[in-house]
Amino acid sequence: MSSVIERLRERAAKQPRRIIFPESDDPRVIEAANRLAEGGIATPVLLDPPQGAGIHPAIETMSLQDDALREDAAMQLYRNRQHKGLSPEGAREAVAADRLIFAAALVKLGKVEAGIAGSLATTANVLRAGLYGIGTLPNGHLVSSFFLIQFTEGNTVSFADCAVVPDPDADQLAEIAVTTARSHRRLTGTEPRVALLSFSTLGSAEHLRVDKVRRAKQRALEIDPQLLIDGELQFDAAYSAQVARRKAKDSPVAGQANVFIFPDLDSGNIGYKIAERIGKAAAYGPIIQGLQSPWMDLSRGCSADDIINVAAITACLCAS
Repeated sequence: MSSVIERLRERAAKQPRRIIFPESDDPRVIEAANRLAEGGIATPVLLDPPQGAGIHPAIETMSLQDDALREDAAMQLYRNRQHKGLSPEGAREAVAADRLIFAAALVKLGKVEAGIAGSLATTANVLRAGLYGIGTLPNGHLVSSFFLIQFTEGNTVSFADCAVVPDPDADQLAEIAVTTARSHRRLTGTEPRVALLSFSTLGSAEHLRVDKVRRAKQRALEIDPQLLIDGELQFDAAYSAQVARRKAKDSPVAGQANVFIFPDLDSGNIGYKIAERIGKAAAYGPIIQGLQSPWMDLSRGCSADDIINVAAITACLCAS
């Protein structure tokens, strides 16, 4: 059986997307871009690559020194942020000073379809560029993240949020649940069954933290009445059919969940690392969601293979 990432690479190659890499002075990015171009997984667009970098003929380039392109990006940034008091001159200065913001604005303009950064920049800078240059989804206000988790037996699930939102309230938790369900469907092709996780299962305990999870379920169903979601559920009740029969036999999700929403960043981050390190699962992410176009963050410790995997995921999240 092929892995989920192999299937995503194959899907991406069927319709290669133009993805900009603003950190083209990183040798790992150059290597990944060359391999993406060679494999036809994506059409990499490098921002001002170093001379003599030895890039594949299929790779495209853009330049911050292109006056017309820089002005287009600045005016896009101005349109995005004028409600925050940004002036046209301030937008020009921001674009000229920050290649990530410049690249994100090019995504918003449609010059490219997606962007990937973070091999050199911090997560905070990558997310800020995405928020400023691209903006959140029209009906959403929250940028969050999830991991695709593939267990050794081949089962693929999604964990959220494991990297961005420290302590979501009920409304934010609901938005994370709905957005992750949609992302899971797009990447895996399977119907999402969402478990809102807690230390309680359907009333086994009472606490303000449990109340938050219950409110999140109701709010998620207001956003998407067709969403298959339940909670509060302990992880074992959500994942194991045997446990679900004892703890939550009437739940439409318990025992068969494939999207797991953690109540806070502590539990989400710890959970995915336990799955990866002890459970020997493959963890792909964090995959950023909630922006109008795909804009992904890399770990600064990433390898060229990691960048290629993120590019494949990014391509599959681009609008058809």
